[in-house]
Amino acid sequence: MAEESTVAINDTKGTLGEIEVAPEVIEVISGIAASKVDGVYAMQGKLASGVSELFGRVDHKKGVHLTSDEEGLKVDIYCYFIYGVSVPKVALEIQEKVREQLLQMTDITLAEVNVHIVGIIPEKTELQELLDLDQEEDGDE
Repeated sequence: MAEESTVAINDTKGTLGEIEVAPEVIEVISGIAASKVDGVYAMQGKLASGVSELFGRVDHKKGVHLTSDEEGLKVDIYCYFIYGVSVPKVALEIQEKVREQLLQMTDITLAEVNVHIVGIIPEKTELQELLDLDQEEDGDE
């Protein structure tokens, strides 16, 4: 995220003090909300994240990038969809769920939720094939 290390929740400065949310929290909430949408196979992440998941550690903010500018907070979601789903419908549902969940949990309104579909995955794809695909993408950077 830009220069701020936390995001203040709308007008919470009062007699009890301020409430601030770390950008990582916004990324985690967005990642969980997006990954729970039907039609999302997985979030895009680094190879290390895929290996960590094999051992039970899930990085919920992978595939989520938060930026801030004069228009406000923007979230970019990078994910794989399941083959056969309606891409516009699933992408719209991701946008709605992420906005809704962040507003409900933090009272933060996003300026934009941008959905980037980085791949379509057949339902029976093995985890190793995804790790190989992820490794190829890491080489492109």
